[in-house]
This record gives sequence, C-alpha cells and structure tokens, in this order.
Amino acid sequence: MAEADTCPTVSVALVAGLLAGYGIAIPVGAVATYLVILTARAGLKIGAYAALGVATADGLYALVAVLGGGRLIPVIEPIAVPLRWVSVVVLLGLAVHIGFTGVRNFRDSAKTEVTDPVAIGPVKAYVSLLGITLLNPTTVVYFAALALGSEDMAAASGAEHVVFVLAAFAASASWQLFLAGGGAVLGRALTGRRGRLVTALASSVLITVLGLRLLW
Repeated sequence: MAEADTCPTVSVALVAGLLAGYGIAIPVGAVATYLVILTARAGLKIGAYAALGVATADGLYALVAVLGGGRLIPVIEPIAVPLRWVSVVVLLGLAVHIGFTGVRNFRDSAKTEVTDPVAIGPVKAYVSLLGITLLNPTTVVYFAALALGSEDMAAASGAEHVVFVLAAFAASASWQLFLAGGGAVLGRALTGRRGRLVTALASSVLITVLGLRLLW
C-alpha cells in the first residue's frame, strides 16, 4: 500500500520538476541569446557544453529552492539588487566583446581567412555560462516561490525532492540543447564575412537590450 501511495507522489514531483524547468528555461533572455550566438560561431560541441552549464545552474537553484523553501526569499532580497547589477555588467561586457570581436574579425578576414572566430574551449564555455546564469537572482526566486507555494513540495520526501531537481535539470538541459542546435544551424547558414558581422552586431544589440531590461 505504501508503494502505491509513493508512485503517484513521485509522478507529481516529476511533472512539477519538468514544468518548473521549462518555465524558467523557455523565456528567451540575454543568456539564451548568447548561447545561440556562441554556438553559431564556435560550433555545436562548444554550444552543448555551454547549454549544460545553463542547465546545471537551473538544477542547482532548484536544489537550493527545495532545500531552503521560504527561508530563501529573505536571504535573496537584500542582495538581489547587487546581483542584478553584476549580471547587467557581465551581460553588457559580453555584448561589447561580441560586437568588438565581430568588427575585428570582419576587418581581419578581408586580409586572411578567419576559421575560428571564437577561441573558447568546452570547459570554459561550460563554466562561463554556469557563472552567468548563477548571477541571475530571478532563477532562485522563481524556484523558491514554486517550493513555497506548493503544499505537495512542502510535504515531499527526500526522494521526491531529488526527482523534482533532476526533472527540472532535464527540462532545462533539453531546451538549452535545442537552442544550441538552432545556433549550429545558424552558424552553417551564415558563414560569410558579412553574415558573421551582421550576426555578431545583432546579437550584441539584443544582449544589451535584454541585459538593460534587468534594471526594471
């Protein structure tokens, strides 16, 4: 009888985790934009590592949320503004770097062929996107609100918490890898000098706008 009661509860945690993961991952923001353009310029392998970095951050925040519950919100509130400013600075720095690199490579490619416009390894891509995503306080507040507002999660067992966190990670990872795949297609379509320049400048502007939106 106990096993019969446990299975539906675990299923609820699984569905809740999947919905939570997709809920935070699907809205396209500056990080998602950077993931797509990074994959377009550096290749699918680098993009996949970067995508897993984003998903890992979402999974970690989901873990912290289910463990901390309502105690997280008072902790996050005093530092939410500094974290938001740090996130904005990092995103604006990325935007400037992408735009500057795009212009520089466009000029250099007039003299010589540029075969690797983005020199970044898989580990650096993973750690970079992990760090950028962790800077966003919206993610942890989102998961904390879910944990706080759900009676099922409040009364859940350790196993159900594990299922919730793994489901949230899997959902986020699947979406981020989907975005990386789109970036890889974009990279194959825009292989010319002008295509790379337009892509870099467009992504730079978009990341700037999305980053500045964090201030409101």
